Amino acid sequence: MDATRAWFVYMLECAGGRIYTGIATDVPARFEKHCCGRGAAFTRINPPLRVMAAMPCGNRSAATKTESSLKKLRRPDKLLWAEQWAWAGSGGG
Repeated sequence: MDATRAWFVYMLECAGGRIYTGIATDVPARFEKHCCGRGAAFTRINPPLRVMAAMPCGNRSAATKTESSLKKLRRPDKLLWAEQWAWAGSGGG
């Protein structure tokens, strides 16, 4: 993969009101993989409904660190983050 491609941290709203957080270089393509059951095990059990938010991080390391921090937040704080980085792109939202 091209090392110059920007990485994103993204958040999905899933069935049952669950939230999934991940990283990708192409958020719409990754969302489609989740929808087809080729994403994470979590999204196979809790099918994704839409992309809630995505934040550009520049590189994989920054995206991974941000993802880790987000996963430690309580739900209200995750929702605040999602409002700040609301997804306006095409696909899944």
